[in-house]
Amino acid sequence: MTLPQRVRLVEMAPRDGLQNEPGEVVATDIKIELIERLARAGLTHIEATSFVSPKWVPQMGDAREVMAGLQRAPNVTYSALTPNLKGLENALEARVSQVAVFAAASEAFSKKNINCSIDESLARFEPMMARAFDAKVRVRGYVSCVLGCPYEGEITPRQVARVAKALYEMGCFEVSLGDTIGVGTPLAARRMIDEVARVVPVEHLAAHFHDTYGMAIANLFAVLEQGVAVIDASTGGLGGCPYAKGASGNVAMEDVLYLLEGLGIETGVDLAAVVETGEWISGKLGRESASRVARAMSAR
Repeated sequence: MTLPQRVRLVEMAPRDGLQNEPGEVVATDIKIELIERLARAGLTHIEATSFVSPKWVPQMGDAREVMAGLQRAPNVTYSALTPNLKGLENALEARVSQVAVFAAASEAFSKKNINCSIDESLARFEPMMARAFDAKVRVRGYVSCVLGCPYEGEITPRQVARVAKALYEMGCFEVSLGDTIGVGTPLAARRMIDEVARVVPVEHLAAHFHDTYGMAIANLFAVLEQGVAVIDASTGGLGGCPYAKGASGNVAMEDVLYLLEGLGIETGVDLAAVVETGEWISGKLGRESASRVARAMSAR
């Protein structure tokens, strides 16, 4: 068994965690404090917001204000999701460190989520990639539904590899593979990584697993053994998917850190500080943290 010596963690709570939060829009100052707390805990890659239409994603309507209000730490990458050229231009104006684009491995999900086919979505990214390249801003690619789709059911590894390869060849420095509805199991995750790694070097792949069936940690261990050394996670287990009924949030950052510490893998992140931050934001949202590790540590 060969495991990476160090894993880079990408924090999703401020964007993926809060974007579908029901009820009132989370206050801008709370979002800013969340991001700054995460940076102080040692997280060096934080997806801070999304430059999307407030009509479609009200929680992200203050993207400019969030980026403007941040006290930016020098060693932290503050990224933003940019679904189209207008969003990218707004993100560049706001001086984001990095941007992200997203495609799906499922035709049905792509049509439901962004109202176009997979190939149409990839074609839309080409002028965005050129603009980001001109601005010297790196682009990360996301592929959703890599281990299952709420509309199509099973997704073949070959479908995932095709989309991942297109994003990588287009210029995405890294491709994050998302189990959007959290249906994956370790064997399925391994098979998917095996197929994708044939067309995208494994050092350019990230795992973004949701925990709907409680399998995210097991799936992460499986892909760590294959050399994946970048993991997306969300403090407090915040987030879900509005297009996937019953889909719980991203795997909790606290649970991932506990796994990695137990495996002797370095992250540079302070677990206790992340637990404290997860409890703080969960309290602000009026709920208990979804992290099992956080609940266990708090009960001690």
